[in-house]
Amino acid sequence: VLGKIKNEHVVCSESCALDMLEAEYIRDIEPGELIIIDDQGFKNTKLMSSKKQSFCVFEYVYLSRPDSVLNDQLVHQVRQRSGEILSYESPVAADLVVAIPDSGTSAALGYSKASGIPYGEVLIKNRYIGRTFIQPEQKTRDSGVKMKFNPLKKIVKGKRIIIVDDSIVRGTTIKKIIEILKKCGAKKIHIRVCSPPIRYSCYYGVDTPDANRLIASKKSVEEIRKFIGADSLKYLSLKGLVQATQLKKNTLCHACFTGKYSVPINNNFRKNILEKQ
Repeated sequence: VLGKIKNEHVVCSESCALDMLEAEYIRDIEPGELIIIDDQGFKNTKLMSSKKQSFCVFEYVYLSRPDSVLNDQLVHQVRQRSGEILSYESPVAADLVVAIPDSGTSAALGYSKASGIPYGEVLIKNRYIGRTFIQPEQKTRDSGVKMKFNPLKKIVKGKRIIIVDDSIVRGTTIKKIIEILKKCGAKKIHIRVCSPPIRYSCYYGVDTPDANRLIASKKSVEEIRKFIGADSLKYLSLKGLVQATQLKKNTLCHACFTGKYSVPINNNFRKNILEKQ
């Protein structure tokens, strides 16, 4: 995005950075566009033109901060709508709706609002631990989950809990969280995911694993449910996710869910082909 502070211009990856700098938002920088900033201000030129836009829908699901605006849509509101839609698609009786902090919080609030089931917190996040799904080793991810989340045992005990999360990549993080909460005495744990199953790798810059490490690429929803130990597991439909964005489906890239890549890719390539071995 392009912003301005007095007579100076600012370029950043997300609009929330402009807020921190108290900068004025000017506009988004378009795909294939080059912005040149000099003493006279800024000018733009199109390096390449495209017949259609394919905006990464996973930005709304997980990648972007909730306080950013993408395509005139506040990410928090998109996630909240996705939770509301998911509650209509996959209702279940429960005592509490909770989130996997922090990426699932907005969607969990939406699910709670639409379902009428109270929202609460049962996991306290260690703010000094990074994202676990991108850690390469399973042992590292497992220990990372234990260090990252601590349960509120007195709240969990005897409760039927709906856990709302943004996505399931390998399934290892949510599996460990369910184990932790069941040890604390949770009566039932229902998992609601505010995106479709991730079955395909991203070749456009998102650090997802190779497809054979994506749990949904080789297991059915029921098999995933059994693997993670949940009492039920439901995903948001692609139609529901698109509805939450309030954009048209043909303007979004959803290849990680559907395998329909906007730009042709060679399926024989490994994701790390350009990395140093």
